[in-house]
Amino acid sequence: MKPSSLDYVDALAERLVARKQRLAVAESCTGGLIAAWLTARPGSSAWFDRGLVTYSNAAKRELLGVSEETLEQHGAVSAATVLAMTQGLLARSGVDWTLAVSGVAGPDGGTPEKPVGTVWIAWQGAGVAPSCSRFLFVGDRAEVRRQSALAALDGLGLLIDAAAAG
Repeated sequence: MKPSSLDYVDALAERLVARKQRLAVAESCTGGLIAAWLTARPGSSAWFDRGLVTYSNAAKRELLGVSEETLEQHGAVSAATVLAMTQGLLARSGVDWTLAVSGVAGPDGGTPEKPVGTVWIAWQGAGVAPSCSRFLFVGDRAEVRRQSALAALDGLGLLIDAAAAG
């Protein structure tokens, strides 16, 4: 049986509560899905601080400080952009952990270099080096968004565990 979004949220909440840490998220292609999952759990205000849906490039620039140069050189769906999103959110929010998602959910908008299903996710913790990964998800728009949200939460859990162990 595949784990559900609630399984991922519960596991993440336990990690954050145990460490007295807080999380903020910046979402583009997931359009607030991650924040919705996080806040569906009772008591989430103890560890979830904020979620920004920065769908447009203007929002990424204005709310997260992603530079115009980064967006022009690399595009919104890139490692450079999601890393800038996590860094900007971490600097502006004062939380312990951030994650950012940007991708092409479809059904159109893909290119040969960035086909539909291409998603970049970045994670960063206070005092922890940022990391990011590229994914190529398969399915319709809803499925790409769902897989992106699950991958984002799973990756953050792994990073929190690694930081605690190291």
